[in-house]
Amino acid sequence: MYYLSQIEDTVRVPPYKFEEDLNDVAIEILNQKYDGAFDKDLGLMVNVNEILEIGEGRVVMGDGAAFYSVVFNAVFFKPEQQEIIYGKVEEIAEYGAFIRIGPLDGLVHVSQVTDDYINYDSKAGKLNAKESKKILEEGNLVRARIVALSFKGKSKDEAKIGLTMRQYGLGRLEWIDQDKNKKTTKTTKSKKSKK
Repeated sequence: MYYLSQIEDTVRVPPYKFEEDLNDVAIEILNQKYDGAFDKDLGLMVNVNEILEIGEGRVVMGDGAAFYSVVFNAVFFKPEQQEIIYGKVEEIAEYGAFIRIGPLDGLVHVSQVTDDYINYDSKAGKLNAKESKKILEEGNLVRARIVALSFKGKSKDEAKIGLTMRQYGLGRLEWIDQDKNKKTTKTTKSKKSKK
């Protein structure tokens, strides 16, 4: 889920940026400073998008830059336990599939892809369901549920997100459509047989 948060910090503006618009410079510097930063409570900072306040600049002895206290809005991405997400399969491995969900990746373990037995096809780079013949490969769009979260460390690379696609309404988008069509067909047939 995405959140907008208000943050206070200090921005160091180097002398060669003094003639540029201070708001634009502050946003650029803050985006560089926080690029990929991960906070346990707020999540992953995606973007600084608005400066709300800029204090008076001050100069520190021995440094030609100006320092400004700023209050700004930033967009954060923080996945939540049991949240249903849409994503794209980025990589298939023997043990599961890595799904890109916004700016982070989650892992669907092979045991969580379907209720069916899964085979890994290393040559084709895909996961094959034995009985249902469902196939999961790179580039597929999926809907999954977040079942495990671990936010240790300060970078997005240290965040671990566990996903499942085993419940009804989850999985590769084509599988979901097929399941809906089957359910609609069954409902229509049962209504006709009751008449």
